[in-house]
This record gives sequence, structure tokens and C-alpha cells, in this order.
Amino acid sequence: MVEQNRQAYTGSVREMLLYEMTKGHFAHSKRLPRESVLAEMLNISRTQLRDNLASLEREGFISRCHGVGTIINHHVLDVLVRMDIEIELMDMVRQSGYEPGLAFVKVRQEPCPHYVGKALCLDEDTPVLRVSRLVTADGKAAVYCEDYIALSDIEDSSYDRSIFEQPIFSFISRYCKKTLVMDVTELSAVAATAELAEILQLEQGTPLLFMDEIDYEVSGHPVLYSRQYYVNGIIHHKVVRRRL
Repeated sequence: MVEQNRQAYTGSVREMLLYEMTKGHFAHSKRLPRESVLAEMLNISRTQLRDNLASLEREGFISRCHGVGTIINHHVLDVLVRMDIEIELMDMVRQSGYEPGLAFVKVRQEPCPHYVGKALCLDEDTPVLRVSRLVTADGKAAVYCEDYIALSDIEDSSYDRSIFEQPIFSFISRYCKKTLVMDVTELSAVAATAELAEILQLEQGTPLLFMDEIDYEVSGHPVLYSRQYYVNGIIHHKVVRRRL
């Protein structure tokens, strides 16, 4: 039963609902129960439930129709990796069916390159922290990522470099004291340069998916600039778009 699962579950209500619709009590159901019944099963208020259902509907996991009920969109739940939902690189590899790993993590301070200054609204040569990571899938190079953060945004410099083995968002939350609420990402196909080819163990000129991402806090201040290069054929990105 849902209540039995919930007693052993430590995640959020949203995660619980997703679990129950994919692997749990409602994995083979077309609809969720009425709100009053579901709230009682989860031992939460109907207000909490409605908030979480609204979030799941915005993301396309469910559809709510007056007179019909809450429909479970299993075709959306079956999508492994979605570009329209923020997910950390290691989890992205794991959800794609591979064992994730880190081949290396490199951290250094450097003057702000022009393209970073443009993204983070910084003057050129302003000091930034650069974090480079190579994420592997079953031991094979899968994603190379370069993250940039202005040193002026780091409020606590007492960090240990091991923190960068965790998602970059952990560092930003703990040491920059900031919460990122959205990102704007541009996608393009690029050819592997000599440097990228060496890092990703590919031939120079191999096509790569490039994601050029800027992450913002609620005030609109850009905090994180990320350049991500994906090896073809490992992670299959999909986008769910709802008609308004």
C-alpha cells in the first residue's frame, strides 16, 4: 500500500507520487484516485497534494480534466532524460542506464574570459572560479563540463576541494549562499577541437552536443555559467512540450 511505502520513504511528496506512478501502487493505473482519497493515503493535507499535483501537471506527468479525473501520462513518465527538467549530470547518466563516474575534477582560479564575462555580466579579467569535470558512463567518457562562478559570489572560502565531487549546485548553496531558480540554455552541435578530442577520447572533428547554460537566482542575478559537451549516443535528451 502507498502508506506502507511512505513510512519507509524519505523523499518529498512529489518524489513519492512519481515513485508510486512508475514503480509503485499506480504503476499500472490509468488514473490517480480522487484527491480526498489520495491525500488520506499519503497522510498529507489536500492543499499539499494540490500543490504537488499542480507541479506534476506543469511537467506533463499527469493531466487533470474536469469530469474525468487525474490521468497518469505513462508515456511521459517513461522518458529517461528530459532537457526541460533540471537534473545533475551523474543522475542523468544513471537514469540513462549506465554507472556514472568522475574521471577527474579540476578546480582553479583564473581571470574571466570574454565569453564568461558576457554570460555572468562581469568585467573582463574579473577573477572567477573554474571547475572542470569529466563524467563517465560505465567508464567511458560521456560529458565534459566547465562551470564558472565569480569569486565575488563566493561568501565562504573555507571549502575543501572535495565538495566539487558533488553537484556544483551543492557548492553554490553552501558556499555562495544562493539558490538557483532557473536556467537559460542554448543548444548547438559543435565539432570536437583538439583539446576536447583528447579529453573525451574521440577523433578531432567528432560531432558533440553543446549546451551553453546560464543559471540565475530569484533576483535575476546570473550566478553560474556552464559549458557542457555530450558524447553522442550515450544520453538521449528529450523535451516534453504541452499545448497551452
